[in-house]
Amino acid sequence: MLQRVFDRIQAFLVILTERPVSLYAAAMLRIGYGLLYLVFLLREFPHRDEMWGPGSPWTPELARLMYDQSGWASVLLLSDSPVYFEICYAVALVTCALFVLGWRTRAVSVLFAVVVVSFHARAIYLADGGDNLMVLMAVYLVFTACGRRWSLDARRARLNAAAGKPAAPRGNGLRHQLGDARVILTTVLHNCGMFVIAAQVCFLYGCAGLYKVQGHKWGDGTALHYVLNINLFRPWPELSQAIDGHHLLLTVVGYLTVLVQVAFPFVLFSRLKYPVLILLLGMHVNIAVLMGLPLFSGAMIVADAVFLPDRFYRAVGRLWRHGIRRTGVTAAESSPGSGRTPAAVPPQPAADGGWRHA
Repeated sequence: MLQRVFDRIQAFLVILTERPVSLYAAAMLRIGYGLLYLVFLLREFPHRDEMWGPGSPWTPELARLMYDQSGWASVLLLSDSPVYFEICYAVALVTCALFVLGWRTRAVSVLFAVVVVSFHARAIYLADGGDNLMVLMAVYLVFTACGRRWSLDARRARLNAAAGKPAAPRGNGLRHQLGDARVILTTVLHNCGMFVIAAQVCFLYGCAGLYKVQGHKWGDGTALHYVLNINLFRPWPELSQAIDGHHLLLTVVGYLTVLVQVAFPFVLFSRLKYPVLILLLGMHVNIAVLMGLPLFSGAMIVADAVFLPDRFYRAVGRLWRHGIRRTGVTAAESSPGSGRTPAAVPPQPAADGGWRHA
């Protein structure tokens, strides 16, 4: 028994220090959050000054007074110049795009975290649950190796390997030892970061479910009826009213929501997590459409991707490449002159006025 315990501890330490886990999931988080925040900034581009700029009703002076009490900080308040704000906004857009592409991910991930924290802190009273989750995930991703898959960094590493260039020449002696220590430290930080992200999502779902259990409206099955009748969260009043007419359906969905959220942390190590993730996906899509909270729903959907194993992403990648190849072959076969069968050519007039065939 004692030997088995030691063997498991040793296996855990090997995984923790030598094998980075969930590299594809980390890449999905990088792409998802980078793209989500890029779309968010582009969507609010016409309103950028009113939300985060010097012309915001939440003036820079008020923001600085709040920072003295809360401890928040924002690079947007280093200057009150409109030109400086426009430069910061342009840098934020470029940073999000580079983060999605995975270019120099180690450095760009830090810039992305600074961008998300700065914009969140500048307009903190305009934030919702999605913004809060984005801040946490942006900070967590700094410690992960989220650029090793599906990125320009990964492509550059493959090209160097194909050209025979060493990935990280470390030399001998002290430099070699420092290089090994760097690899171990990077692996440990990545694995711990992925664990913290997964734990954060579990706490979020568990606390949300337990909080709902304490509410009388969730207990009697009428909570969704009141949710659908909040004017602040009714982007489609006719649709909300139509759904509100199905009382039994709303009751079942309400109970199922509480059950799924409370049970989520307990099904992670079984195959039940896959149907639960599908139910959560449907729940977040409905929240985005019916309540008008696309940023929150998008942030939660991307966070759920951390629980999908790498073999799932590799299978999706193989299907994607197979589909691309089939599309390319189909297009090539349908183009004139690309197949083995010669194309039919209509009879051509000869020089002597007769007709000949090609």
